[in-house]
Amino acid sequence: MKQKKRPRVTLQQVAEHAGVSRATASLIVRNSPKISEETRQKVLASMRELGYVYDRVAANLRSQRSSTVGLIITDIANPFYSELLIGVHHALEKEGYTVVLGTTFDSDTKQDRLLSTMLEHRVGGVILCPVSESSKETIDRIKQMDIPTVLAVRELPGVNCDYVGIDYKVGTQMAVNHLIQKGHQRIAFLGGSSESSAWKERKEGYCTALQESGLEVDESLIVESTVTREGGSAAVKKVLHLSEPPTAAFCFNDLVAFGVMQGLKGAGLTPKQTMAIVGFDNVLEAALSNPPLTTVSSFARVIGNHAADLLHQRMENFGREQQRIILQPELVVREST
Repeated sequence: MKQKKRPRVTLQQVAEHAGVSRATASLIVRNSPKISEETRQKVLASMRELGYVYDRVAANLRSQRSSTVGLIITDIANPFYSELLIGVHHALEKEGYTVVLGTTFDSDTKQDRLLSTMLEHRVGGVILCPVSESSKETIDRIKQMDIPTVLAVRELPGVNCDYVGIDYKVGTQMAVNHLIQKGHQRIAFLGGSSESSAWKERKEGYCTALQESGLEVDESLIVESTVTREGGSAAVKKVLHLSEPPTAAFCFNDLVAFGVMQGLKGAGLTPKQTMAIVGFDNVLEAALSNPPLTTVSSFARVIGNHAADLLHQRMENFGREQQRIILQPELVVREST
C-alpha cells in the first residue's frame, strides 16, 4: 500500500507548540534580530521536533520580495573565491539574506544554466563573477534580467551593472616593477585567458611597466593557460624551452604561480634561483608555499563585502545610480623573488 504523504507542519502549529505568537515565530524564520536568544532557541527546538520546513519561495511570493540571493563564482577550489564567499556571507547574513552558491568552473554553458536556475527559483538578486569567455547570449540575458545584479572580479563589455574589482593594471605594474628593480629584464607573463577583462588589464600593466623601463615586450614570454596549478606548470614548461628563457615570471594568479613552482621543481630547477616568481591575489597559502610567494593582494573578502553591500542597496532601491568600486592593490614581498 502506498504510504500517505505526511501533512506539512504550519508555522501556526510551531508557534502553539513553542508557546509564542505566530508573529514571533515568523520573525524568527526571517532571522529578525528583534527576538531574544532564549525565545529563538525555544522556537527552533519546536521546529526541529515537529519537522517544520520554511517555504521560502511561498513567503517571497507573498511579500513580493525575495530574501534569497545568488552568488555565482568560477571555482570554489580557488582560495580567492573562498575568501570572496566569506565576505559576501558576512555582509548579507547581517541583512537577513540567504545566499545560494553556484560554481561555473569557468564554463559559459554552466554560467548560463546557473543564471536560468536562479531566476526560476526567484532569487532577489545575483552577484556574478563572470567566466573568462562570457558569450553574447549570456551578456544579453544579464542585460535583460529584471532583478538586481552586481558583477565582481571581472567586468563584461556592454553590461551596465554595479561592479566591484581591483585595479589589475596598477597591481601588475607593481609586480613587474619589483622584478625589474631586482635586475630582471626577461620577465614572462604566465596564465589566464586573453578573453578575460582581468587578463587584458594585467597585460596592459605588464606592457606599461616594461616599456617605462625601456624594455621590449617579447610576445613569446606571454603564455595563456587555465588559471590553475596545472595551467601554471604547463605554461612555465613552454617558456623554459625558449632559446633564451625568462629569469622571472609574473603569474596571472597565485594558483598559476604555485603551478609554475611545481613545473620548475619537476624539471629539476629551483624556484627563485632559476626564476623569480610573483603571483596575484595573496591567498592564505601564498605565505606557506616553498618558497613563500611574493604576490599582489587583491583583498577578496573586501570585494565580497562591497559586492554584497551594492546588491543590498540595489535591492532596496532598484533605480539608484550605478556604482563602480575599484580597490587599490598592495604588493606583498616574500622570498620567491
